[in-house]
Amino acid sequence: MTKPATIRTKRMVLRPFEFKDVNDVFDYACDTEWSRFLPVASPYTVRDAEAFVARQILKNWDEKPRFAIEFIEVVVGSVKLTIEAAHSIASLRYSIARPCWNRGLMTEALSAVVSWGFDDVGLEKISSRMDVENVGSWRVMEKIGMIREGTLRSHGINRGVRYDYHCYGILRHEWKRQFALA
Repeated sequence: MTKPATIRTKRMVLRPFEFKDVNDVFDYACDTEWSRFLPVASPYTVRDAEAFVARQILKNWDEKPRFAIEFIEVVVGSVKLTIEAAHSIASLRYSIARPCWNRGLMTEALSAVVSWGFDDVGLEKISSRMDVENVGSWRVMEKIGMIREGTLRSHGINRGVRYDYHCYGILRHEWKRQFALA
């Protein structure tokens, strides 16, 4: 098993979860607006936060690395890659606390994790999907250069309601080309 990575960006540290993060996770996850598009318990309890952090610590880093997003020494969200090593692809999932919305933090965090996925893990494609109504999320995908590949109709269920997904993806050479042109 690979040793979990830590990534430093201009404003954040992206690192593996630790048990000390439970209260930070609870603080942002009990916000119903934060969880609107996420399949999490509502109301969210400290016990839910404890279980979430424990699962992250126990998961196989080689298959499902999930980075805690630490901003000003507080965990404010996470970024997860679900890696399919046989195909050199991964799917990206992420969330960030509502006070951090519209500050460029998620764009910064995702850019760092996508770079890590291509450069350190050796992935060829990274994809993501989100509720079509989650405009902020698909805008972040577009900011980091992902391309909308399509829409899956009535493909998800959250709190008993069916919804459509937008699907985004970026290939290694597309990611590298962005930096060559910058």
